[in-house]
Amino acid sequence: MELWQQMIRDSIHTVDQLVDKFKLDRTVAEGLDEFFQARINPYYLSLIRYPGDPIWLQCVPNIQELEDMEGYEDPLQEDAMSPVPNITHRYPDRVLFLTTSQCGMYCRFCTRKRKVGNSDKISMRQLESAFKYLEDHKEIRDVIMSGGDPLMLTDTMLEKILKRIRQIPHIEIIRIGTKMPCVLPHRITPKLCEIIKKYHPIYINTHFNHPWEITPESTKACEMLANAGCPVQNQAVLMKGVNDDADVMKELFNKLLRIRVKPYYLYMADETRGANYFRTSIDKGLEIMFKLRGHTSGLAIPHFVIDAPGGGGKIPILPQYVLHKDENSIILQNYKNQVYVYHEATNTNGNGKHPEFGLNNIKVEVSDKKNGSSKKPKNYKEASSVKVVQSENSKN
Repeated sequence: MELWQQMIRDSIHTVDQLVDKFKLDRTVAEGLDEFFQARINPYYLSLIRYPGDPIWLQCVPNIQELEDMEGYEDPLQEDAMSPVPNITHRYPDRVLFLTTSQCGMYCRFCTRKRKVGNSDKISMRQLESAFKYLEDHKEIRDVIMSGGDPLMLTDTMLEKILKRIRQIPHIEIIRIGTKMPCVLPHRITPKLCEIIKKYHPIYINTHFNHPWEITPESTKACEMLANAGCPVQNQAVLMKGVNDDADVMKELFNKLLRIRVKPYYLYMADETRGANYFRTSIDKGLEIMFKLRGHTSGLAIPHFVIDAPGGGGKIPILPQYVLHKDENSIILQNYKNQVYVYHEATNTNGNGKHPEFGLNNIKVEVSDKKNGSSKKPKNYKEASSVKVVQSENSKN
């Protein structure tokens, strides 16, 4: 048995352990166990610094889960978009391929509580309809292996699945969605990396939510995957009490870059039953993104998205950078709240030259605001705000 498998066996998961370790009321612990079981492996448990800290909140069951029945069991309507077992086909050229229901640690905010934790193993025979679907649908070029966590599979089973997918000519990309580099980095072994190398291009989507999760062990795991030729990207979830702070997010994203992991997505938490106590306001997310943009490298800034309830897919949301746009120009506000004007290509002054950096071609009201450009329009002297008056062609 490998070390990571032994650590799974040694995880906290029973009602007795929850009562003894975390002093939960037994009745509450029993209710939580029935609602969504716990699994906290020794490694991730060791990251907890004090009760209620950002690591604790992600892994230790909470009575609030039982008090929140307002969310959805399947907020993203994955089951409704499942043409055959284990496949979710939402986007035209890519599918989600669920290969296991097991995880190295059960996140309390999990959006797949309805599936995750099922102890039944999925066999290659059970996956046959999924492989057949991939073979028949030639528009599919990208397969995202998920679950559960695909790296909970044995090396032998994982390779069987990778090999079978690679035999399908129109599949160009395989992605593995795994939290193992974060919650159980010991799973990333030289043997696993050698297997992955055989079936490139393989991309790794991992899941760090807080800087404390970046340790020597997780650093080594991510670097091993990168050295094996895998681009590694991170998908974080914005959560109250865990990472709803711009300085925490900046530290997380900068540390990820140092271990060769690209921040890819930052999600608003899904409307999942039993997990709504993690949700922040959308304005909080926009505030964090605004405080990141311009204050750290663009490499460190993920796409901020809502995975739309009802199966609408990922929809990006941005802070308000565009103040006004018409057929001549666009007025922009940068990370310092300075205002700039960018002119459309057709907006010239007759001699092939663009006008000065000003608002002379756009009807605006200005008060106390300096323009961001080095050449400041006369009306912008000592300015502090700009109010754009809606032009006729932009009222609709």
